[in-house]
Amino acid sequence: MPETILEIKGLNAHYRDFQALYGVDMTVAAGEVLAIIGANGAGKTTLMRSISGLMANGAGQIRYRGNDISGLRADQVAATGIALVPEGRQLFRSLSVEENLIIGGQIGRKGPWNVQAVFKLFPILAERRAVPATSLSGGQQQMVAIGRALMANPDLILFDEISLGLAPIIIKDIYAALPGIIGEGMSALIVEQDITKALSVSNRLYCLQEGRVSLEGVSGAVSRAEISRAYFGME
Repeated sequence: MPETILEIKGLNAHYRDFQALYGVDMTVAAGEVLAIIGANGAGKTTLMRSISGLMANGAGQIRYRGNDISGLRADQVAATGIALVPEGRQLFRSLSVEENLIIGGQIGRKGPWNVQAVFKLFPILAERRAVPATSLSGGQQQMVAIGRALMANPDLILFDEISLGLAPIIIKDIYAALPGIIGEGMSALIVEQDITKALSVSNRLYCLQEGRVSLEGVSGAVSRAEISRAYFGME
């Protein structure tokens, strides 16, 4: 059996007095692609922020490669080998495409990803390398955000709403690039509103409903009826 690299146990998350996650349990194996689905407000982004160190977590709730990372800052989590492609891309407005990519490599982890490798994956970025990153189209900005995360040479990459707000043809291009990103043994969590896309690229899925896991299963074995019940909280 593949090694479990990420283990989440009893994860609770709060925004001040509001509780967003309730006792979430989840595992990710080496080389596995996990889809996270659920309606708006289900807790998907909160989960990603918790894993990546952008939210404080209780001791022992998140373990990566056997080590408790619950109390680490985001930069410390990145240094362990976890990278986030955030919702809304969040590029540096004052920096060019290439400079945004270089920032992603500052963590200093060794691996196959560098600026030239990202340009090979997304050739349009090589053509636009010197322009401000936020002047690009939405799809091209998403490519920069993905490339910036890859520059950290992660073992686990988190995609938060990978296709949100993008045109269908751009979504197709992004998903066409995924095998080149996660085909070398990298693990991935993909938050995705498009359930068909999520099922097509993942090994397993978790559905969140009001901050709780409402469904877990093998992507190819879970029925649409089960997903609908879990997604909408229907009996």
